[in-house]
Amino acid sequence: MLASLLIVFREVLEAGLIVGIVLAATEGIARRGSWIAGGIAVGVGGAAVLAMFAGAISGALSGNGQEVFNASILIVAVVMLGWHNVWMASHGRQIAQEMRAVGHAVGTGERSLLALAVVVAVAVLREGAEVVLFLYGIAASSQAGAAALMLGGVLGVGAGALVSYLLYRGLIAIPVSRLFSVTSWLIALLAAGMAGQAAAILAGIDLIPAWGYQLWDTSWLLPQNSLPGQALHALVGYSDRPLGVQVVAYLVVLAALVTASRLVNPQSPKDSRAASSNVPHGHRSS
Repeated sequence: MLASLLIVFREVLEAGLIVGIVLAATEGIARRGSWIAGGIAVGVGGAAVLAMFAGAISGALSGNGQEVFNASILIVAVVMLGWHNVWMASHGRQIAQEMRAVGHAVGTGERSLLALAVVVAVAVLREGAEVVLFLYGIAASSQAGAAALMLGGVLGVGAGALVSYLLYRGLIAIPVSRLFSVTSWLIALLAAGMAGQAAAILAGIDLIPAWGYQLWDTSWLLPQNSLPGQALHALVGYSDRPLGVQVVAYLVVLAALVTASRLVNPQSPKDSRAASSNVPHGHRSS
């Protein structure tokens, strides 16, 4: 549940910041709310269609095919999580500028409200598609139940939407760049855990070497099936009896993500989401 809450919160917050920038840049334009709401609805609908296809593919597989599919989803999720963190660290400011430019173009009549709706729909669809993929990866790596994933997702949507709205209205002044820096580290650990779990799945069906079984046993101290153990497994990939290849995959992915983030943004991790600080804080409730 915690992992799904973190992922959904992060993605909803990103989409919410984009919508907030567009709303601020189109202040006073008639019917802009309806078009933006329509764009959000289209984006959510597209993500729902993607979720149905993923579920159908999974249900059609049996035997080792299910394990291979789960491991493949985990690997894709790891790649996308890593790309997401690294790419956004270097392009966050550019995205904010583009969203603001679209809003101003609509405000001056250079572009239509339909263009505004399309921009919002694409942004929401992108984040929604990532949510679908990442949640499926969490389910495959942790065997989390549908109820727990759903609860975490609902809480993540609520928290992300609330923070986005409060930032847009200027009711809170938290340093958003720092918030994204913290979640970026958590997502890097989550991606490393997914990589380790994918390696363990493939080693379990003898597609890759295990490089040693049960490198350590901490089940006496913190069983993986306990509540704290499950939380750590979901968030940082904790395993009480890991395989050698699982540990190697975890460390390699974590080191690669940390190194890549520092290479694209060497000054400070806090700057990775500098663009989000441009969300207007001056629109306060009267």
